[in-house]
Amino acid sequence: MKYMTAEPFRIKVVEPVKKTTKEERQAWLQEAGYNAFKLKAENVYVDCITDSGTSAMSTEQWAAMMLGDESYAGCKSFYKLEESARDVFGIKNVQPTHQGRAADYIMASIYCEKGKYAVGNMHFDTFRGNAEVLGAIPVDFVIDEGLDTASSEHPFKGNLDTNKLQKLIDEKGADQICVIIITVTCNNNGGQPVSMANIKAVSEIANKHGIPVVMDSARLAENAYFIKTREEGYADKSIKEITREMFSYCETATMSSKKDGLVNIGGLFLSRNEDVFLQANQLAIVHEGFITYGGMSGRDMEALAVGLQEVCDEQYLEYRVKQVKYLGDKLKEKGIPIVEPTGGHGVYVDGRRFFPQIPQNEFPSQRLVCALYEEAGVRAVELGACAFGSKDADGNPIWPELETMRISVSRRVYTNNHLDCIAEALGDIYKKRDEYKGMKLVYEGPITSLRHFTAGFELL
Repeated sequence: MKYMTAEPFRIKVVEPVKKTTKEERQAWLQEAGYNAFKLKAENVYVDCITDSGTSAMSTEQWAAMMLGDESYAGCKSFYKLEESARDVFGIKNVQPTHQGRAADYIMASIYCEKGKYAVGNMHFDTFRGNAEVLGAIPVDFVIDEGLDTASSEHPFKGNLDTNKLQKLIDEKGADQICVIIITVTCNNNGGQPVSMANIKAVSEIANKHGIPVVMDSARLAENAYFIKTREEGYADKSIKEITREMFSYCETATMSSKKDGLVNIGGLFLSRNEDVFLQANQLAIVHEGFITYGGMSGRDMEALAVGLQEVCDEQYLEYRVKQVKYLGDKLKEKGIPIVEPTGGHGVYVDGRRFFPQIPQNEFPSQRLVCALYEEAGVRAVELGACAFGSKDADGNPIWPELETMRISVSRRVYTNNHLDCIAEALGDIYKKRDEYKGMKLVYEGPITSLRHFTAGFELL
């Protein structure tokens, strides 16, 4: 393998991207209220706003789509997907959904209880939105090292702090905790992995106190790869052996298949608990479709069945993780402060360290998102004061501990030349970082945890 260091695929179909001027991009930003979500995708040069649903599918996936069975009930495509998901997760009961947030809604509807705590390493925005609507109290118990963006020493900065979990149980009582959700990898703090030892330890505490454990598994293969390469005792195990062990410690799993499913749409809800699964079936019928398609077309289920197998390929995962690290290393060479070590699906720039002169209430990471698009046509996303800020009972702002801009890297889409463009642009912005001022939030939606999708800003 000495010379075989290139991408493990050949490019067969290409999609043109448009080059634009800085003046055009400035106008489009202003029209969009300085919110990258409101920009037209055709006006983006390198799109890193998310890794969700943006993967390039393989020839095997495209071929499989031609076999899609669109029967309303009992279609062949569902049984292929069911078999593939059982192989990867080791869980018998499989309910498709149209995408991950639908599985998230079903899970929250079953497990969340008003006034009770939902514990996680770090909950992402869609679950927080569901919890806010349902009245549950989401709390993040990621280990302290997971909040230290500069340190690169801890290999599993997505771990859930078992001491904090036990303290909450002791203080509030186990009956006041409705669910524990482990997100693999941990999106909020840089795509950081969770160790098998931590998953097992959390499960043991939960089982002792009768608390159900759910795993948010959008990036299950990336997490498994980190376990294989970083955790003692797993170097000789296959990715599927690791994923099956991971999910042996939970009752239920949800998945946005638009990440490690390597597809453009789809989600999964899986559970060992027969009663929970029957509830999920009913909710799927009401909100998604019949239980054997759950909002997905037969052709999309065919593609997902193949994608779940392809994502477990170790050559693919090695390329995937190393490409993200390539971008992280390029940024570090330029002195740009990022979350270290780099995670599985993107590089996170520390907005506060990048713009130390901009206070958090003036949204430094959102300002960086706008600067990057303005300078290079690259679209990233803010995961800081806007996305994860909240309010207390009196409406006063509560600022998150992490303040970052996420540069997501789509799977099998961009070359390292594209990543070089991002690094060069950020390097130039960093050189003149003292010239930038903050932003003012002028519009937010009624659900605080989802406000970043539709927020409006003005430059200060």
